Amino acid sequence: MVLLEFSMSPLDKGESLSEYVARSIDIIDKSGVPYQLTPMGTILEGEWEEVFGVVQACFDRMQQDCARVSINIRCDYREGRSGRLEQKIRSVEKRLGTQVRT
Repeated sequence: MVLLEFSMSPLDKGESLSEYVARSIDIIDKSGVPYQLTPMGTILEGEWEEVFGVVQACFDRMQQDCARVSINIRCDYREGRSGRLEQKIRSVEKRLGTQVRT
């Protein structure tokens, strides 16, 4: 299973980019892939082809009306482990003895 964190934004659309982020989140949400939206990006969890397919779909949509797109991707593969979106946070909380903000 892969945890893939990415951010994607157009560089030619001004300062406010929430319209473009929202379009990507709609694609992600409809994909059925588990995800977590953060202020600086989105984390996907799934099989390699599945999560990269979602990133590709987001890129395909963005390039339709954006001439320049910035994309940052970071991946963590761990064989046979799923549910890490929540498990990694719970593990830290257990060690701290308290809940953390997410």
